[in-house]
Parts: sequence; C-alpha cells; structure tokens
Amino acid sequence: MGKIDYQTRKQVYIDAIEKYGHTAQTMVAIEEMSELTKELCKLINRGGNNMDRVAEEIADVTIMLEQLRIMYDINKEVCEHMDLKVERLSQRMYSVAE
Repeated sequence: MGKIDYQTRKQVYIDAIEKYGHTAQTMVAIEEMSELTKELCKLINRGGNNMDRVAEEIADVTIMLEQLRIMYDINKEVCEHMDLKVERLSQRMYSVAE
C-alpha cells in the first residue's frame, strides 16, 4: 500500500463531501466516533488484544474529522482551539507547584 500525500487526501475528502453531502458525512463521522469509543472500551475492559482495531478506528475518525474541518470551514478555528488547549495542558504538566 502506497503513501498518499496530504493534497491527494484533501481532494478525496472534498470529492466525498460533494458526492455524499454534509449531512451524510456528518453522520458517518458520528458513527466512526462511536466505533472508536466501542474499541477503546474493549481495550480497557477486556485486556487489550484489539490494537489493530483501535488503530483502524483512529484512522477512520481522523479522516472524518478532516472532512468536518473542510465541510464547516473551521480549520483555522480548530487550530486556534488546539493551540490554546495544548498550552493549557503544557502549563498543567510543567508548571512548578509552589
């Protein structure tokens, strides 16, 4: 299986959005997040022999999150929120307790 560059991926996402529509792709995103939740619960509750399934579901969710960012034209906002949240996490992780 070959590697796919970001521009090719992005075009496939755009084509999928145009073909299936916002509502259908939003529903797929919800379904994929649910499937990841299920696999993570199995990982925790049943002893963790499903890492390949977890990786597959993370890939599915990541693909759908990319499509949501494109569909709703919120990439800049998502990046801004990510920066703020990572900075807050960093402060909690690395600040010296007084």
